[in-house]
Amino acid sequence: MVKTLPKQGETYFLNLRFILILTVFIGNAIEPLIHQMDGLHALFLWIFTFHMPLFVFVTGYFAKGGLDGTAGRKTLLQIGLQYIIFQSLYSFLDMTVFRVENIHRSFFAPYLLLWFLASHMGWRLLTLGMRKLSPTTQVVISLALGVLIGYLPLDGAWLSFSRTFVYLPFFVIGYHFSFDAFVQFFTKKKRMIAAAASATLFVIIALWGLQMPEGWLFGSMTFMQLGHTEWYAGLYRLALYGLQFASAAAFLAWVPFGQSHLTDLGRRTLYVFLLHGFIIRLAVVSGLYSYIHHPAAAMLLIAGAVLLAVALAQPIVRKMARPVVEPPVTWILRLERMSIGRTS
Repeated sequence: MVKTLPKQGETYFLNLRFILILTVFIGNAIEPLIHQMDGLHALFLWIFTFHMPLFVFVTGYFAKGGLDGTAGRKTLLQIGLQYIIFQSLYSFLDMTVFRVENIHRSFFAPYLLLWFLASHMGWRLLTLGMRKLSPTTQVVISLALGVLIGYLPLDGAWLSFSRTFVYLPFFVIGYHFSFDAFVQFFTKKKRMIAAAASATLFVIIALWGLQMPEGWLFGSMTFMQLGHTEWYAGLYRLALYGLQFASAAAFLAWVPFGQSHLTDLGRRTLYVFLLHGFIIRLAVVSGLYSYIHHPAAAMLLIAGAVLLAVALAQPIVRKMARPVVEPPVTWILRLERMSIGRTS
């Protein structure tokens, strides 16, 4: 189940990946202030209409290079190690340095942003399980699962159970996405229309959408947790899918096709994703947000998030943090071979 990535497609999606990690960093940085400043609230809601769906979509696209076989097993093992390492690190620092209370610490409850690692393993395994089906059937099934999971009477955050199924359609679509067909379809005129639609959506949210329930955008809660026990609650998720697909498609217009420094930064977004949480937590416990009351200060906060994202994507950070962020898994495979050799 190995597919190849067109060079131009790889460039475009690396550009997109870094732009998305900027929105992730910005969204997390401004979250403590969204109920104090309407502008930040609108920006936060707008970002959440597309950034995680697109991030999952990009992850699915890059999974073409190795979903199964040895490459797929190595990826799953590495994701598992990353989860164990960072779940331990974040929990340890919360208890000893940041002194954060009222957080349920368990390997079965992913710590904040680490839900993505738990769900990534699920997306890969579920896509592998559907590999004999046609791409269209896979998308339809994943959409149905994304809706049906909301009806289960459970805690959606447990092992990121809810988000795994809610975002599965975006992973499946990304995996089967044809960049060549996309280039032919996404003409300059259509890109201009899409960019205008993306900007218009932000304006609509700023003017009339600030009451949008944030819980629906997170994808981490079941319908019962969201306060909807109606039999037709699944229709709300279908409507949300429509909004997310439209917003994500429109946002693609902002992404450059050509190779640049942005492309190189896009190769190291994993470091930004896994490490920026420490910075956000430090900013919160330091009392920084108590000094931000003016839009100018909020703009400085956003600028700081952008600069720190660029800093975390530098080669020196990768060199220093690689053993933790990209832990080697060859020793696990070696132990596995040795174990099989002894039992055979």
